[in-house]
Amino acid sequence: MDRHSIEICDFDSVEHVRRSGLPLALADLHRALVPDAPVELRLLCARCDRAFPDQPRGGRCFAQWEDELLLDVVRGAGFVVDVAQCRRGPGRDAALVVRARRARSLADTVEDDMRLLVCGLNPSLYAADRGIAFARPGNRFWPAARAAGLASRDREPIHALREHGLALTDLVKRATRRADELRHDEFSAGLERVARLVAWLRPRALCFVGLQGWRAAVDRKARAGWQERRIGGVPTYVMPSTSGLNAHARLDDLALHLARAARG
Repeated sequence: MDRHSIEICDFDSVEHVRRSGLPLALADLHRALVPDAPVELRLLCARCDRAFPDQPRGGRCFAQWEDELLLDVVRGAGFVVDVAQCRRGPGRDAALVVRARRARSLADTVEDDMRLLVCGLNPSLYAADRGIAFARPGNRFWPAARAAGLASRDREPIHALREHGLALTDLVKRATRRADELRHDEFSAGLERVARLVAWLRPRALCFVGLQGWRAAVDRKARAGWQERRIGGVPTYVMPSTSGLNAHARLDDLALHLARAARG
């Protein structure tokens, strides 16, 4: 690995981050790296023969990971996975070793006890390069979120998560100039990842931003509002796009949609 890479491999770093805290730990790593920078992650494998305590002891927790969930978290944090394998270490320990590259993408800002998980279609290149979802000045998402009481600072997703329970992810993690560059198989894989994320962290509700994107990915006849289909077993709401190009949606209406979704 070259001087631009970061290796996280000792058991006192990532392996002792609680499971629900790993997405934000990797989001911090994503922000610290340039695109294509390689990383290597080593975490305890759920197939480890040795028994570890479920609760923190001495200020340390012992998080063990299943392959699929760990890969979801790594991809959700804005990394492209190159290699993932379980390796046996000293004694009976087994580590999941993931080699990945920092993508030109956005990292999920998620954890447990989320009031509302907002899911965009995919990041724009503009947003990916700034590390902030819905970053364009003409996008009404952040003004609408503030009006709905889901944010109190403009374009500060970590603050919105910790102070208001507003979490952010994307259906497709690959950043593009236009949404029509996405492939149908990316929609399918992304929906499965989001469903697993939701089933794991259990936000009170999921809100998908972009009615046309939802129609393309899930239900061609869908209308804005609560959906019959629950993603990951939680109530799912669909609202119009907050893009400045969507002139039909007023700021007040967008705020109302977010407020309704947050009420669950």
